[in-house]
Amino acid sequence: MPQSPPMDRRLREAILKGEVPAFLTLIQEDEHIIDQTIPGSSSNILHIVSRFGHVELAKEIVRLRPELMFEENEKMETPLHEACREGKMEMVRLLVETDPWLVYKVNQDNGSALTVACERGKLDVVDYLLSFPGLLMLELDGFTTSLHAAASGGHTDIVKEILKARPDFAWKNDLQGCSPLHLCCKKGHLEVTRELLRFDAELSSLQDNDGRTPLHWAAIKGRVNVIDEILSTSLESAEVITKHGETVLHLGVKNNQYEAVKYLTEMLNITKLVDKPDNDGNTALHLATAGKLSTMVIYLLKLGVDVNAINQRGQTALDVVESDVSNSGVLLILPALQDAGGKRSDQLPPSSIEIQQIQQEKSLLSSSTKRMTESTTKHHRRSQHRRREKQLELQTEGLRNARNTIIVVAVLIATVTFAAGINPPGGFRQDTGESTTGRHSSFKIFVVCNIVALFLSLGTVVFLVSIVPFQRKSMMILLTVTHKVMWLSISFMAAGYIAAMWTILPHGRGRGRQWVFVAIVAIGGGCTMAIFVGLGVLLAKHWLRKWEWRRSKEKRKNESPSSSVSRVEELGMMRKGSHDSSNSDVDSSDKGGYHLY
Repeated sequence: MPQSPPMDRRLREAILKGEVPAFLTLIQEDEHIIDQTIPGSSSNILHIVSRFGHVELAKEIVRLRPELMFEENEKMETPLHEACREGKMEMVRLLVETDPWLVYKVNQDNGSALTVACERGKLDVVDYLLSFPGLLMLELDGFTTSLHAAASGGHTDIVKEILKARPDFAWKNDLQGCSPLHLCCKKGHLEVTRELLRFDAELSSLQDNDGRTPLHWAAIKGRVNVIDEILSTSLESAEVITKHGETVLHLGVKNNQYEAVKYLTEMLNITKLVDKPDNDGNTALHLATAGKLSTMVIYLLKLGVDVNAINQRGQTALDVVESDVSNSGVLLILPALQDAGGKRSDQLPPSSIEIQQIQQEKSLLSSSTKRMTESTTKHHRRSQHRRREKQLELQTEGLRNARNTIIVVAVLIATVTFAAGINPPGGFRQDTGESTTGRHSSFKIFVVCNIVALFLSLGTVVFLVSIVPFQRKSMMILLTVTHKVMWLSISFMAAGYIAAMWTILPHGRGRGRQWVFVAIVAIGGGCTMAIFVGLGVLLAKHWLRKWEWRRSKEKRKNESPSSSVSRVEELGMMRKGSHDSSNSDVDSSDKGGYHLY
């Protein structure tokens, strides 16, 4: 078909306003002007007139060129599609009565004029088109029906009319396997959901191509009111699982629909659902931790879920969180899991089934069993090696953070002491610029302590910035030295502060000044002593763990290969991470989660 010329400006104004005389005048000037189309589109003038509902102008166009009724635009839609979409009832009657076969034309999406009217909720147009029984017959061989369009759009009255004409459409599925109930639940149309369930409650059990029911889709989209309507009709739909083994709780958690999950747990007996694994062995808690959904994790833990359930990859929820510590949500999830008793899979004791299997294997020990044991041991060693690499990575990251912290603290000390040095206690004399308290012994002590604190902190900053260690041991030595220097600098700064306070206290008679000084020393010294005592206790615990770790290591070295260690004990040792290592800081700190330097 040759391309039509672009539309004349005068013609465009005439058809937009529906001016019949102006249009007829243009036709008299040029009879081919009627073939023009809209720029950038293949819609003819009858498409536009039908869209705006200018019936009288449409009559003249149909009289002059009736074949324009069957011309299609770039969407393969006729003028009737335009009229039905906008609900222009008189225009629809004119076109259909001129040629009834026009109602059977479909667009590129296989949608008829009835379908587009259902999408827009044009009830009067739908009632008129339903008088053509063959129109619904066309949808029997297709997938998407007019009922799908009406349900997706939430048009309850149209849904009722189509169900009267074709009740079987309620069970038809589109290309994704979705029924009309699936679509309205997905969009959250409560009234349509209620109407379809009233029509047939069994519709709630339909599953799409992925095995998802309408309840599943309502949970995915967080439609709480729709969930309530479905559960009030059929509680059995809550027990249906998808092809991936997912329950309605899995889908709500995975899509972070907190309100929907909360409603489901309040309405249902969740003992069967909350710890139910999917095909990958993941419970709802696994999915929440994998998505770093801190609010969801905390809520599930309050429900009493199995915090140490293991998926098919051998991971607990704590393993899943620790596999990616870059997300800020981990800061909330990690302590919540630990407070609830969450552990890594390698920290869990062997189950009773495993113990029984080990006892049976012990009675039937043979050469083949030994080879299998060796293979299992290698596998556990590889697992422990990976876990150890992860521990080293976490420790190295902690050392880097400690290095940055020391730099920040040293800069703050240098700033404070520098400010105190140029603005000493007691101020200056205006005439000479000398300190008013420069002859006091306490002022001299302040100056010495302030200078030492300033340059120790500056030296710490220069030292840390100038040296970039590439090995963990080198970084430990560097931090140990700078840590002690930082404490020394803080001590001198505190001593300088006490000396400054003594300098500026009133020098009158009496013992008031001495008592104030004693109070300052007592408070400052007491706070400092409390900090040192606390750190001393932590350091003692750290040394005790290192001593126990070294003793157990030496004990394992001294044991002969033929030592009578049971398979249960051997498996327990492997699960606890018993392996040779020279890094006592990492291995001995596994229980405490920290080490001091």
